[in-house]
Amino acid sequence: MAPRPVESGPDPVTDTASGERPHRTAPHDGAEFVVVANRLPVDKEVLPDGTVNWKRSPGGLVTALEPILRANTGAWVGWSGIPDSDDNPDIEGIDIHAVPLSAQEIAEYYEGFSNATLWPLYHDVIVKPEYHREWWNTYVEVNRRFAEAASKAAGEGAIVWVQDYQLQLVPKMLRMLRPDVKIGFFLHIPFPPVELFMQMPWRTEIVEGLLGADLIGFHLPGGAQNFLYLARRLAGQATSKGTVGVRSRFGVVQVGFRTVRVGAFPISIDSGALAALAKTKRIRDRAAEIRRELGNPKTIMLGVDRLDYTKGIDVRLKAISELLAEGRLDASETVMLQLATPSRERVESYKQMRAGIEQLVGNINGNYATVGHPVVQYLHRPVPREELIAFFVAADVMLVTPLRDGMNLVAKEYVACRTDLGGALVLSEFTGAAAELRSAYQANPYDLDGVKDAIEAAVKQSEHEGRRRMRALRRQVLAHDVDKWARSFLGTLNAESETELSANRGVELVESAAPVTELPELRPATESAVPAESHDTAENE
Repeated sequence: MAPRPVESGPDPVTDTASGERPHRTAPHDGAEFVVVANRLPVDKEVLPDGTVNWKRSPGGLVTALEPILRANTGAWVGWSGIPDSDDNPDIEGIDIHAVPLSAQEIAEYYEGFSNATLWPLYHDVIVKPEYHREWWNTYVEVNRRFAEAASKAAGEGAIVWVQDYQLQLVPKMLRMLRPDVKIGFFLHIPFPPVELFMQMPWRTEIVEGLLGADLIGFHLPGGAQNFLYLARRLAGQATSKGTVGVRSRFGVVQVGFRTVRVGAFPISIDSGALAALAKTKRIRDRAAEIRRELGNPKTIMLGVDRLDYTKGIDVRLKAISELLAEGRLDASETVMLQLATPSRERVESYKQMRAGIEQLVGNINGNYATVGHPVVQYLHRPVPREELIAFFVAADVMLVTPLRDGMNLVAKEYVACRTDLGGALVLSEFTGAAAELRSAYQANPYDLDGVKDAIEAAVKQSEHEGRRRMRALRRQVLAHDVDKWARSFLGTLNAESETELSANRGVELVESAAPVTELPELRPATESAVPAESHDTAENE
């Protein structure tokens, strides 16, 4: 593969806090496929006796990419999650490249710029973002180190897939170091409206950093359209003008001699594996046991969230409180189970949010509970994977009410686990999943009466209506699993295209030389099969 020329023009991401450029490394024999993510695919656990234990991360990204990494010469670049740790654990089939971070870098790059600047900005400014120049300088420096680690890990002509908002400068930095590699970038959180993104003091640097990639992926077409506008306005590049589709009709940006594609690739879950596990006897038995432990209520409602201000936990609790007060829910027949995984507990806004949620739980139980029968069961701790699946199987109504969410995989996990076609899903309109899960009871989380109506409808639905809706939801989730997501993105990244200039500085995609569902330059892993449930395998709802 001939090296691509480095684009001309301003180079805003080369100036690090120290004023240095990323250190150029020559191409060498290395991995054919490299994943670059904030975290490694394993978690480091230091035991009390000082010994180190590495546990495989349960995330969907690891599940999706591990087979491809093992089928090819694969490498993963990331941080171990522990300050000042540069251990490279030995994982069969995957070459690990740990990027060490100091405690100060964690505070400024991760807790600061990533989670107190980018996270709230990209989630509709529900909480006001903080803009600090020292955080930005550390973000640039850490991104430079990730780019250098990826450069060292990648073989000649490798495919490098950069993940998420913590590493938005890596694509251009890596392009400077290794013009021979193909670079993909995927954003796992929402991309904000143009008017909000323009707040960012370093908005041009972010856009130009992303334009170092050959393919930039978002969950939804709206995010891709927003980025195309910003590439045109901030970076001064020619862009396509047409509507972006889902896994099709990609937008394009012409950056020097390179064509950058921009597309929508909704992420998903390993739905087949979840469905198979949910049907096992031990999960079914545990689900029945959960119902007994809760007093065999007529209706179990379930919420499963990381404790975050974007998740709308307070929205569902307020809705339930009012439904009980109005007599539209019967406290003697209803249990709400809220599982809240601890998150960012050192941040003051999160402490206040937790206190507010726990006060709502106390108020509901104080007003409507009886001895031995609390209306709301609240667990503020992580739940083992199989236990969570049993909760999904046991729950009659799943409440997913974020104020803003890139996708929300919990909604899809619940649907995948309902092999009995039971249950109902109440889903916020402001999740990425809402575009796909159209048969859910959807509601605007800012409209409390609308949320209440959706919950009441889900609780009181007929068996026929419930099965009809769940069947449609399962068709979508099982047909579009995480394997299809990864293959569609990587297939598009591998596809060759040509562009021609159109009027008004626009560019149009001419043709694709390879179908987007194949990986012509990677040896594919064994195809995963959708479970043979005839009513759940259709492509569309």
